[in-house]
Amino acid sequence: MNNLSCGLLLDYSRSNRIIVKVLMVCLGNICRSPIAHGILQNRIEQKGLAWEVDSAGTSGWHDGEMPDRRSIEVAKNYDIDISRQKSRKFVVSDFDTYDHIIAMDASNYNNIRALARDDSDKSKVSMLLNYLYPGENRQVPDPYYEGGFDVVFQMIEKSVDKMIDSISS
Repeated sequence: MNNLSCGLLLDYSRSNRIIVKVLMVCLGNICRSPIAHGILQNRIEQKGLAWEVDSAGTSGWHDGEMPDRRSIEVAKNYDIDISRQKSRKFVVSDFDTYDHIIAMDASNYNNIRALARDDSDKSKVSMLLNYLYPGENRQVPDPYYEGGFDVVFQMIEKSVDKMIDSISS
């Protein structure tokens, strides 16, 4: 086989890769969901997954803003750069774009599901910590008011790893 045919085979295999699209969602899209976005993006790159990730907030209060400086700092402590992310509001068309819409807490989970147009949309929504603690509906605490960015990072990291295993199997 010559180099040209090897290149064509590689291109062919890449074009047939299944893309899994994941959206991480919290309230303002400046603390928890950017951290989750950054961790999952890091894992996608490390594992060579054919996945895409983004994040959004249900409130839209911080549209166009970068993540909270404390989120940026904690992610940087784990060699993850989230400084280029920009906050955006969750929109109904996200149901068309994403396969998995992951809420950080019950309030955001309920807000997302309230926007769902049908059962198919609703089936895409889950809570992040249910991957780590199935069926317990635990919530990722909001570090914006309560602090604990490092604890939140570690909690999200463990859950993202379980999520990858669950979705990949």
